Amino acid sequence: MKNKENRLEAIRMIISGSEVGSQDEILKALRKEGFDATQATLSRDLKQLKVAKATNMNGKYFYVLPNNVMYKRSNEQSTSEMLMNGGFVSLHFSHNIAVIHTRPGYASSMAYDIDSHESPLIIGTVAGDDTIMLVISENTSQQEVRSFLSNIIPCLK
Repeated sequence: MKNKENRLEAIRMIISGSEVGSQDEILKALRKEGFDATQATLSRDLKQLKVAKATNMNGKYFYVLPNNVMYKRSNEQSTSEMLMNGGFVSLHFSHNIAVIHTRPGYASSMAYDIDSHESPLIIGTVAGDDTIMLVISENTSQQEVRSFLSNIIPCLK
């Protein structure tokens, strides 16, 4: 039997990977992943993860994770590999602009994390699906930006 932390990570992946609208759908997906959980356990897990319900454009309700948590399953990478690198791919600079490339679906939550640290080094961010543009304050070095970002993105080199 797999442990609770693994089950919570699996729930995060299931919710962010598709629009699941019921606990029954999540339980079925968990069983496919090798987890044997009851509805009561799942209900407690969803509460712990602060999962909410939202509506899509068609008015159908589905589960969503809090704003600062975003996962997207990739066929090219295992769950454990994905969790280790946090979605970060690369960082490049051009004058007072930095561009961060992420795995698909990670840019928005990563930009949110950067913005929430409110650094005077970063004027602002613009995020797409897999790219973040950072506008850097004048007279700020690339090394200062790298150092600041490494506190937010642990795998940043």
